[in-house]
Amino acid sequence: MKKLFLLAGLGLFVLSGCATTPKMSDMSKPVKRYADFNLYEKTLSNGLKVIVKEDHRAPVMVSQVWYKVGSSSEYSGITGVSHVLEHMMFKGTQKLAPNEFSKIIAENGGRENAFTGRDYTAYFQTMEKRRLPVSFELEADRMRNIIISEEEFKKEIKVVMEERRMRTEDNPQSLTYEQFSAAAYVNSPYHAPVIGWMDDLENMNVNDLKKWYDAFYQPNNATIVIVGDVKADEVFALAEKHFGPIPAAPIPEIKPRKEITQKGIKRLTVKAPAQVPYLLMGYQAASLGDAEHDWEPYALEVLVGVLDGGISARLETALVRDQQVAASIGSGYDAFTPGRELFMFSGTPSQSHSVEDLENAVREQIEIVQTEQVTDDELERVKAQVVAGKVYEKDSIFYQAMIIGRLETTNMDWMLAEQYINNINNVTKEQIQAVAKKYLIDDYLTVAVLDPQPIDAAKSRARSAGGRHGG
Repeated sequence: MKKLFLLAGLGLFVLSGCATTPKMSDMSKPVKRYADFNLYEKTLSNGLKVIVKEDHRAPVMVSQVWYKVGSSSEYSGITGVSHVLEHMMFKGTQKLAPNEFSKIIAENGGRENAFTGRDYTAYFQTMEKRRLPVSFELEADRMRNIIISEEEFKKEIKVVMEERRMRTEDNPQSLTYEQFSAAAYVNSPYHAPVIGWMDDLENMNVNDLKKWYDAFYQPNNATIVIVGDVKADEVFALAEKHFGPIPAAPIPEIKPRKEITQKGIKRLTVKAPAQVPYLLMGYQAASLGDAEHDWEPYALEVLVGVLDGGISARLETALVRDQQVAASIGSGYDAFTPGRELFMFSGTPSQSHSVEDLENAVREQIEIVQTEQVTDDELERVKAQVVAGKVYEKDSIFYQAMIIGRLETTNMDWMLAEQYINNINNVTKEQIQAVAKKYLIDDYLTVAVLDPQPIDAAKSRARSAGGRHGG
């Protein structure tokens, strides 16, 4: 479950007011060149930011368009609207019929898709380098010209609701995690799931999507990232041609929704059809967005590696092989979010042990890192893993673009990615112990347990209700 450098971030928006549209002259900026990284960036006069990273190892490129809007932008009653709109972005424009976008990309030998996160929505194509004009023409068209028809919406909302049933409501561990998150986060927008609550999906309408599209799908709320065998000046010229004519528009005012400080342990039980129990433990912890000291998030990242950095890490060694209290166990943490994050543990007890046994075993490991410093060998191993991961990361132009896009979209400088190794290498044993003592305490803890229910009984209830599960 270890997640080094999974960048989520918080894009906290509400629709209660609008900022003034920036003046065109204020947003026109010269090209910035970062020679050490083969990276160039330029902001067009309409506020669209374009970042190009030249990588000439193969004649391909990836084009990604990132919008600063995701589930954290939503409010109660319209949860899931960002994700549904992502689906509708493929359902036709004033020029293209439904699904024609994807057909054109395929005809040009490309691959494309999209994803919605808590703080962003992104669209991407991977193509032969000479096909970039095709990508830009299509993306510029749907940035402002999609058609949200009642007919296509009625079909697509059913697809999303079925996706929710399959991925969450019929998946006991995912269902437990969703309820866990809703309990762990109180006033943070991370309280609601990215896919949305089923009741909100059932009551969503075309007008909800149109308002969301008009509010956030504007050039001054977007970043384009291109990585591959391209020339930066040619990319900027193409961007000016296809995206430059789109005017800037007011973007909804940003309102912070900072998570309240937890004051005591929370516990919940989720009853769902399942074969085995499941444990989730999450501690409120600082991220780069709200840490008291800049080094704390990096120390927490290294602590994850000590606990869950492969088969030689502490959790696997102690709980799975030595004590045999866990069938599976892992930990995770994401430093790169603007608000409060959770330092997580998740696992399944072995057949001869209970969930309580597993929780106690995890607590013992936490106590050890709080009272004893990690060893030199452990620290060297984790840091070596980070360096190796960064080397492998460079092999993927898609992943290079994704890191840049996530950081920029969550208002974090892409340079953080380049500084990551140095910041990890500067972490000390004393700092690791300090963050364990500071954050891994009961006052910041939420515990969720999956209580398995008979699977056959659940099938019987579904049949008696006409086979429709989850509403």
